[in-house]
Amino acid sequence: MQQIIAITGHGQTPVIDYPRPERLLDGNPRRETWNVFDSHDGAVAAGVWACETGAWCIAFADNKDEFFCVISGRVRLSNQQGEAWEVGPGEAAVIPGGFCGVFQVLEPVRKYYVIVERPV
Repeated sequence: MQQIIAITGHGQTPVIDYPRPERLLDGNPRRETWNVFDSHDGAVAAGVWACETGAWCIAFADNKDEFFCVISGRVRLSNQQGEAWEVGPGEAAVIPGGFCGVFQVLEPVRKYYVIVERPV
């Protein structure tokens, strides 16, 4: 039976983690993930993610894309060429496969996310 899955993050215990020390640039922000959906083949994941202020380096695999929509707070993503994009409440963005740069949480953030991993 197929069902619609509401992505709320309520009523679940989040997975808590922190940026890896070798990637950390500012602070040591606590990150909380409520992964609400995983496709049967593992290609798609969706849920809610929250994080304290801080910054760290990110490097996406070539076959991994992330769509996200900020519920509250503000983030800045900067690529290796120094271009930067800020995303705030009600705004959405896509981090494309192969993206390398910095993820900075300017204000404590809460966002919806959908991650797609294509076969290699």
